[in-house]
Amino acid sequence: MIDIKSVVANNIIELRKSNNWTQTELADKLNYSDKAVSKWERAESLPDVTVLKRIADLFFVSVDYLLEEAHAKEKKEARPKHIRRNHIIITLLSVSLVFLIATIVFVVLGLLPVDLPIWMTYIYAIPAVCIILIVFNSIWGKRVWNYVFITILVWSILLAIYLSCIAKNIWLIFIIGIPAQIIILLWTRLKFIHKRK
Repeated sequence: MIDIKSVVANNIIELRKSNNWTQTELADKLNYSDKAVSKWERAESLPDVTVLKRIADLFFVSVDYLLEEAHAKEKKEARPKHIRRNHIIITLLSVSLVFLIATIVFVVLGLLPVDLPIWMTYIYAIPAVCIILIVFNSIWGKRVWNYVFITILVWSILLAIYLSCIAKNIWLIFIIGIPAQIIILLWTRLKFIHKRK
């Protein structure tokens, strides 16, 4: 007789590792604790039916796939690559749209008789791109990348302010970035546990 706990455990492990996720990352996506995921993967307990459905949806497989001991590889690998590619394309389209708007503003300001450094439109586009990357990464990506994007966001805003207001002692604005960077680094050390009953 097949031990269903072991079959489900092996399938969850295989799917999680094929996506390069840690137990904590999988737990975060399911709003469960990493201890619960660990118990499932050690075959000490089984997720309930609704959680099995969420796991199946997360990995783009059927619930049957999680319950089967042997299955074809193409079933689980065909769709995630396609979805991942679409996520990347959507993100790149959004970033390109920001730079298209920056370019339009650059051209319009270049045609007008204004005495402004029009190249600054591209500097102002960097924080907007960072916000887009943070949003899409929060939905589709790994949480660790958000810390990188937030760091770039903070320093690019400070750079934009500095370049916009070059005056005596304006360089002091970069001192704001030091405690902001410390906060970001400390934030990366937090462990988020979502427990469900």
